[in-house]
Amino acid sequence: MNSGIFKNSIVYLLILLAVAALIFSIFSNPSDSNELEITTVAEQIKSGEVAKISIDDEEIIVEYVQSSRKAARSRKEVGVSVFNTLEKLGVYDQDLDSVEIEIVPPGVWGDWGTLAITILPLLIFGGLLFFMVRQAQGSNNQALSFGKSKARMFSGDKPTVTFEDVAGAEEAKQELSEVVEFLREPEKFISLGARIPKGVLMVGPPGCGKTLLAKAVSGEAGVPFFTISGSEFVEMFVGVGASRVRDLFDQAKRNSPCIIFVDEIDAVGRHRGAGLGGSHDEREQTLNQILVEMDGFETDTNVIIIAATNRPDILDPALLRPGRFDRRVVLDRPDWQGRMKILEVHSKGKPVAPDINMEALAKATIGFSGADLENVINEGAILSARADLKQITMVKLEEAIEKIRLGPEQRSRIISEEEKEIVAYHEAGHALVAHMIPEADPVHKVSIIARGGAGGFTLFLPEDDQTLVSESAFKARLAVGLGGRAAEEIMFTYVTTGARGDLDYITRMGRAMVTQYGMSKKLGPLTFGDKEELIFLGRQLGEQRNYSEEVAEQIDFEVRKFVDEAHQRALQILRDNIDKLKLIAIRLMEDETLDVKQFNALFEDASPPSDEEMSSQEEAVSFQDTDAETSSQEDSPPQVAPPSTAPLPA
Repeated sequence: MNSGIFKNSIVYLLILLAVAALIFSIFSNPSDSNELEITTVAEQIKSGEVAKISIDDEEIIVEYVQSSRKAARSRKEVGVSVFNTLEKLGVYDQDLDSVEIEIVPPGVWGDWGTLAITILPLLIFGGLLFFMVRQAQGSNNQALSFGKSKARMFSGDKPTVTFEDVAGAEEAKQELSEVVEFLREPEKFISLGARIPKGVLMVGPPGCGKTLLAKAVSGEAGVPFFTISGSEFVEMFVGVGASRVRDLFDQAKRNSPCIIFVDEIDAVGRHRGAGLGGSHDEREQTLNQILVEMDGFETDTNVIIIAATNRPDILDPALLRPGRFDRRVVLDRPDWQGRMKILEVHSKGKPVAPDINMEALAKATIGFSGADLENVINEGAILSARADLKQITMVKLEEAIEKIRLGPEQRSRIISEEEKEIVAYHEAGHALVAHMIPEADPVHKVSIIARGGAGGFTLFLPEDDQTLVSESAFKARLAVGLGGRAAEEIMFTYVTTGARGDLDYITRMGRAMVTQYGMSKKLGPLTFGDKEELIFLGRQLGEQRNYSEEVAEQIDFEVRKFVDEAHQRALQILRDNIDKLKLIAIRLMEDETLDVKQFNALFEDASPPSDEEMSSQEEAVSFQDTDAETSSQEDSPPQVAPPSTAPLPA
């Protein structure tokens, strides 16, 4: 933007100078209407009318005896003396005795100054015209440069990222280290008849380090590295994408051996023939050119392509065959050991308190990607700085995890005592049911402080990463999810909308148990429903029913059966431990938050709450206007977090 302003300023300055020079040249040589012929001047001298003659080069200025008379100008013949000219016209020395003669010396510039004043406007106008022509040519060249590749090239001499900066992806680093070795010592593999891989496709969820790993490959290989996004190939003009692909590979061949990294390749690598209307669109032309460049007739180029995507299911099969993308490197969310290494990498160089337990933080961040873990350290540093601390503490990192999972605390949110009690019993119900069922995840924290859109939350911390979930674990999660609503049913004469998120969670889980995991004894080990997906749109649109209405009715019955059993189980646990339920709720209303130690201490202390505490709580429970309170809860429901932070297994 500043460059454009600077160029416009130059143009305006040139125009101003041209106008000023033109005006100066005009007024420096004014056309005087009182200009006389040299013969007339001679006659006036002989008649004694002239008092003074000033000679300025070829110009003669005549001043008269009469002061009221205006001076006149005249010009002499070039190359001839004024006195010789006057003598030829009959003016002799005695005629000039009464006339004062002044010869004006030449100026500093002389003839060159006059010439410059005359030519300067022409030069300025010529320069302005030349500038405008160059601008027009530049615009034309810019229009023709659409077909040039927009890839950024890095030489690899000064790497900023290496494999040491990448943690939690050991298998992926091993696969890519072989690619680096191919580029460094190709003879080692060629001597055994091995073919250098053409391409490596990195697949994984967002934030798992695909782009970071590609940068590390560039730093380790020490060869030229071209990086471009898949969306940068496609423009509004037809054929531009294919032209850019050709230009990119031409540059790569001139700098081989080298690496080309294409980020988000699904932008141009989608399945062909899936366009709207089935037309041969611009993306298909770009993809065709990529296919030809990767494995066409020229197969001796030492160029390796690394591509990244989180949607490998929509890529064209021709891209994924051997000879193009020979290898597929999967970057999944890290396990707890990988998360611990990632946290150590991101905390390196930061003032971290010595009491921080990275292993505990790693186990508390199940399901977090590498980007999420980096955000945990960053949020912990921000929270520590906000509290005027000199180091990043464990408490602030745990608070950062809760903030990322559930959102920021809303301590300024004002709720009534009745609603606060409802939320307390709701969360106490979740926590108590989870504590009493062995298959449920252990309770890590219970709070009635609003976070994000939730009025309170119960945070669970599985002991290990779970890739396989048993039927008993699913049933435990259903019971825990219904524990909040069951507590409201027992302690109050009505239920509220606070269980809205819980009901959505257990409904999806119960349907998944029946339709996806085959856990219904009546329907057997079958899956029901095919997912419909349009590859061009790249998103799941719905479910195609491949079962009859009778089977649909049986599915609904089995889902309801699972949910009803979990509901009765939660009610029974809470009725059998009503004293503990009230004790947890009382402590929550007093302290607002219970961590794992405080929560477990409530079960180690066998003494029930005092009669005064129980009576005060029972008085607070009774409401005079049940319908009005229910309406208030419907307008502003105290939402809670789902009973488990771990997602349903895919």
